Amino acid sequence: QVQLLESGGGSVQAGGSLRLSCAASGYISSWYCLGWFRQAAGKERERVALIRTGDDYIYYVDSVKGRFTISQDNAKNTLYLQMNSLKPEDTATYYCAVGLRSSAVTGNPSDYNYWGQGTQVTVSS
Repeated sequence: QVQLLESGGGSVQAGGSLRLSCAASGYISSWYCLGWFRQAAGKERERVALIRTGDDYIYYVDSVKGRFTISQDNAKNTLYLQMNSLKPEDTATYYCAVGLRSSAVTGNPSDYNYWGQGTQVTVSS
């Protein structure tokens, strides 16, 4: 059974940085996209950053471009999200996810098969 475990969340002041990690365990024969999503209180879950296998195509939502960086370490089966210049509006629970099919590139949460439990990020002004 595949398990994803996020870590690295916390509370920071605006302008600060955090690095989220997502460690995968279990066997995945193949995957199409790895992604970071977030969900703020009272809002829908939204895609933040995606990376596609094969060509390493990367997507960022406009609100994080230039501030966040998604990366992966295949040897460690770990996905990262480096978050710099954090803003109060980045406050949310952050989730990593694995999509097995090509439809996952759209970033629709329903197209992702495995999810972590989430890690809270709180940014104060």
